[in-house]
Amino acid sequence: MKFLVDAQLPRRLALWLHQRGHDVVHTLDLVQRNRTPDSFLLALANQDDCALITKDTDFEITFELGQGPPKLLLLSTGNIHNNELLALFVRHEEALFRLLAQHTFIELSQSQLVVHK
Repeated sequence: MKFLVDAQLPRRLALWLHQRGHDVVHTLDLVQRNRTPDSFLLALANQDDCALITKDTDFEITFELGQGPPKLLLLSTGNIHNNELLALFVRHEEALFRLLAQHTFIELSQSQLVVHK
């Protein structure tokens, strides 16, 4: 699966996904790095058919309006340490990848994994 990781998330998440065999781009890999506009991220996710991983709820709006991204993983964890964030991904790894293969909008909080669409 292809992933695009938004600026407010650690590069370590992108590395973790890459280690599991996924094609991953973090905003730090882009020319404008963490200053890359949301409109560019949305266009890139749509063009490359990527699942966008973000905390930015603006992407929930574009998704609901049918403007993309093709798949959305919205993190509603609040501010947590990077180690805690990665631990959430490890804890939900199997279900997360299975659900993303079958659905287009998933939300991960500190307590649950929710399928929206």
